[in-house]
Amino acid sequence: MTQNAVLDEQDDAAVAVRRRTLTLSALGTFLALALFTVPMSALPSVAAALGAGAAGQTWILSSMSVGLAAGLLISGALADDFGRRRVFFLGSVVTAVTLLVGALAPSTLVFVLARIGQGLGAAAVIACGLGLIGHAFPDPHGRTRATGIWGAAVGAGIAAGPLLSAALGPMLGWRSPYLLLMVLTAAFAVAARLMLVESRRPAEHVGRPDLTGAVLLGVGLSALLAGLVTGREGWLRAQTLVLLIASVLLLVGFVLVELRTGRRGLESGAAPLLDLGLLRRPDFVAVTVAGLATGMGVIAVMSFLPTLMERGLGADALVGSLGIVIWSGVSVPVALVARRLRINGDVQLAIGLSVVAVGLLLLCGLHSGDGLLRLVPGLVIAGLGSGVLNAALGRQAVASVPPDRAGMGSGANNTARYLGSAIGVTVLVVLATRPGELLSNWNAAVLTALVFSLAGAAAVLLCLRRTRP
Repeated sequence: MTQNAVLDEQDDAAVAVRRRTLTLSALGTFLALALFTVPMSALPSVAAALGAGAAGQTWILSSMSVGLAAGLLISGALADDFGRRRVFFLGSVVTAVTLLVGALAPSTLVFVLARIGQGLGAAAVIACGLGLIGHAFPDPHGRTRATGIWGAAVGAGIAAGPLLSAALGPMLGWRSPYLLLMVLTAAFAVAARLMLVESRRPAEHVGRPDLTGAVLLGVGLSALLAGLVTGREGWLRAQTLVLLIASVLLLVGFVLVELRTGRRGLESGAAPLLDLGLLRRPDFVAVTVAGLATGMGVIAVMSFLPTLMERGLGADALVGSLGIVIWSGVSVPVALVARRLRINGDVQLAIGLSVVAVGLLLLCGLHSGDGLLRLVPGLVIAGLGSGVLNAALGRQAVASVPPDRAGMGSGANNTARYLGSAIGVTVLVVLATRPGELLSNWNAAVLTALVFSLAGAAAVLLCLRRTRP
């Protein structure tokens, strides 16, 4: 065999590895986001079956976000050091097991705990998937195209979850979508184990995981969400104040632990979950803020939209889910087109957040008697902005960190997104379900989410100015 033939075979093998990596990473993200949105169109039926009150319903919507926010950074850092394929596979297994627990849950508490577990498993899939893409596509141009496909998978998964729930729930019960996703995730885990190629940081840079920081982060985020949920009954109640103060102390403790671990370096044998030195990079700060604003803005609004349509506008579950389908369905082709844009990534983030804000503005002003058609313009425009955002978030999350820390970059960005989602959903539900007319409360809640989006766009532009000489 000639040398050219050998090189051609090596090139073909490399292309095959990249294709498998991109396909499985995008498919894993699709399944994770479908699972994330399944309860959105079935909240009334799930709440009725499990006897969930107002606080329980907030937890049903927010609990997977807690698991995602707590697990993304941890799984991203572990993946870089101990193998992205390994953590990707383990995350798929955890997701499948907790899906089974959730499908069989006899109470709200068990279901919420299962959703948190699903968030932890899905966190590993999402963070490692983007990390695998970053390693498989070192060329910036190829990586931009690959992360655009990953961004499209985010939108497609968000659209699939409510449709799956609305299609299967009335015929087979609200538990059936979770059982189907459990089977699909288990099969996907086997495929990932057999078809992906392992990648990790060089051995000399690997340290043991920072478990203290992981515990402080996870418990701190859970206390924060619990404080926001109980705050709807009175912000000065002792329980609420204790939870909020505890969350602040725990998260400050996480920062201090990470600083100490980072200063000691590998001599201590431990590796930080987050290199806080990255906060000196404007591009890293910009993409992290954009992820937070995305969660607190458009994701929070869309999480409650089906419930609003069912309870406020009298729509059935299928029509209620179509709102999310329109929004996320528009974002899929836009993300695929946006990956071809040759503009600065931070500019793309600011544009996406600004367009989302316009779409949210059009979702305000609802009145009794309005239907899905009244929402379509806002949903389409918000979908356009979300497509631009999804492509840019995946691209910048990897580009804003050193090449061997792609998992950490993905974990940090997605942590910001789903922490924002957990906070945003809680704030929006508290505002929307206050005493008074639901549609009036909805308008105030959406305007709050719009402010989050615009503030995120402004912060990204400030970071962009810092990068200029």
